[in-house]
Amino acid sequence: MIPARTTARTTRTRRGAVVAALLALGLGLSACASDTDTGETETGDESAAASEDETEVSIGIPSGWDEGIAVSHLWTAILEDEGYTVDSQTADVGVIYTGLAGGDFDVTFDVWLPYTHASYLEEYGEEVTDLGHWYDDAKLTIAVNEDSPAQSLEDLAGMADEYGNKLVGIEAGAGLTQITQDEVIPTYGLEGMDYSISSTPAMLAELKGATDAGENVAVTLWRPHWAYDEFPIRDLEDPEGALGDAEEIHVWGTSDFEERYPTLTKLIGAFELDDEQLFSLENMMFNSDEYADEQAAVDAWLEENPTFVDDLKEAAGV
Repeated sequence: MIPARTTARTTRTRRGAVVAALLALGLGLSACASDTDTGETETGDESAAASEDETEVSIGIPSGWDEGIAVSHLWTAILEDEGYTVDSQTADVGVIYTGLAGGDFDVTFDVWLPYTHASYLEEYGEEVTDLGHWYDDAKLTIAVNEDSPAQSLEDLAGMADEYGNKLVGIEAGAGLTQITQDEVIPTYGLEGMDYSISSTPAMLAELKGATDAGENVAVTLWRPHWAYDEFPIRDLEDPEGALGDAEEIHVWGTSDFEERYPTLTKLIGAFELDDEQLFSLENMMFNSDEYADEQAAVDAWLEENPTFVDDLKEAAGV
């Protein structure tokens, strides 16, 4: 049994419009025609492999990591429309990785490597399966309002008063929090600032409040994130490289994931999103009042990208 989770979500019923669109494209993973005389499938080994997958999938969604939330809901929609039964749970990343190593989750879509989640790789690397990466320009940042005086993290130490002597952080278990504490603060002499460790929603609320009021603010953030489109902010330069270079966002599965889900393994291995795709998905999910919830935003995104699943399957060779 894993520790208590912050939020639990039971996935919703299939969406009629998207199901119809996918069926029209002939995208059923497990559909294969049988030859009544020979018992062989007409569509060959790749389609037959789909029937080898377990049909229940548990997704661990990282609390506060919006790209992970968005992609997890996207995969929930894809998998449900392909006939899988999906259960998703939202929790702190540390809880997710513990649960993944222990078999309480099957897969998680938001592992930042080689820096942010390096400690989890060291702890759980032998107990999970790295299924590949879907994004390769992820960056940890310290962001400020664009009209504020500091240009670099070196400036921030001498201008702390301009920012209320405060650096606003996110969840205690986040890799960004650890790197800020262990690398950024000592490297740039920011020990005198009040580093508030709270949550991503609390950080975003402070960011919104400060920028709306025209006040200076400094927050821990990361790219990709919809906040860069929503608020007038910019990153502070990091001349010492304390936040690390650009990273990849990986997918981790259980140690036996490839054996349990051979077809899904191929699909995940072929999965990738470019900036335009990811930002449009995040903006529809987090910035728009048009959609009732995350799954409604995913439905709309799939309608705007009608060949996405078809292209994914083609790239995976399934």
